[in-house]
Amino acid sequence: MYIVEDKVGAIALMLAALCFLGTWPAVMTLLERRGRLPQHTYLDYSITNLLAAVIIALTFGQIGGSMHGMPNFFTQLTQVDNWPSVMFAMAGGIVLSLGNLATQYAWAYVGLSVTEVVSSSMTVVIGTTMNYFLDDRINKAEILFPGVACFMVAVCLGSAVHSSNAADNKEKLSGSSSAHIVMTRSITDEPGNKCNEGEDIENSLEKGVKHSKLTKPNVGTAEFLIELENTRSIKVFGSSTMLGLVIVIFSGFCFSLFSPAFNLATNDQWHTLKKGVPHLVVYTAFFYFSISCFIVAIILNVIFLYRPILGLPRSSLKDYLKDFNGRYWAFLAGLLCGFGNGFQFMGGQAAGYAAADAVQALPLVSTFWGIYLFGEYRRSSRKTYMLLTGMLFMFVVAVAVLMASSGHRKS
Repeated sequence: MYIVEDKVGAIALMLAALCFLGTWPAVMTLLERRGRLPQHTYLDYSITNLLAAVIIALTFGQIGGSMHGMPNFFTQLTQVDNWPSVMFAMAGGIVLSLGNLATQYAWAYVGLSVTEVVSSSMTVVIGTTMNYFLDDRINKAEILFPGVACFMVAVCLGSAVHSSNAADNKEKLSGSSSAHIVMTRSITDEPGNKCNEGEDIENSLEKGVKHSKLTKPNVGTAEFLIELENTRSIKVFGSSTMLGLVIVIFSGFCFSLFSPAFNLATNDQWHTLKKGVPHLVVYTAFFYFSISCFIVAIILNVIFLYRPILGLPRSSLKDYLKDFNGRYWAFLAGLLCGFGNGFQFMGGQAAGYAAADAVQALPLVSTFWGIYLFGEYRRSSRKTYMLLTGMLFMFVVAVAVLMASSGHRKS
């Protein structure tokens, strides 16, 4: 079994997790903006998310022989006295699945950047504080908590960015002519009638998708926002801003609990295991964690196929199985999230889960993709740009401070 034994290796894993966990939301958002139903996307994502955990367990969890008190993955699967730790791991997977599912809808209402900022900051403020005490204070408090404070500032700036950008978009739309508001592009509620990713206008016309213009509107303009509304699967015009913020806060609360639950599963700080029973190794805990995450995701999304929420069209398992539009992108998102979570836990087991929560600076990566791929904040006001810059700066400071607080767990 592979064990991360030094601080440098732990930080390298955290940085890799940061990149992966900041990129998969952008992939999911891309598919929603192209018209793919989020239920279909999340079902595909869940399959490869579990696959990533299996790959990590069968490779890192089986390398070399078992150590004293740290059995290999297959050896630990046969043990039955560790069920309290298994329950903690599975509870962590449940709340993570609920949080990920909520953010999939929040991205449409609030935007990729602000959603990630608010939910990640809540994760750090609540979850990191819990992990610090669970880890017997192995992280340097005089460094750790100033980093937590930086995240609190960032969440305030993130809310201000969202408010300012919403006002900018309202002003753009109010200045748009009625001819632009009534779009001639016809989009049906059937998933099969969506434009396939990468289709050009000629291919779209062959499928009966009509365009009022042969040229795409400039990113950030009112016409761009209207075309996006007609293309995307989750319709957001006329919806309450508060609805999006409530979804984000719910996801942030869920995210703040999954890492402490995983910490309890692997380190048994509450002494729920009988004397002599080995703690769950990180790879076994991650496997059980991902199993419960998968089960919750499948159950809820199958329900949402037949009883959709937030005005989405009804679908079915048959429609899902036939929908290959963007399926491989959804598979990629699941792998990125799965390996990102696995690397975060591997780094946390070595350097402390409070320091590993530095990966919650993933909005740095998500904001880059939001601006680069989706044109978020394009043609916004100077006030919005200043707030956005301040938010990103605080995140850079926060991730550096949290990584500097890394300790070393005693054997």
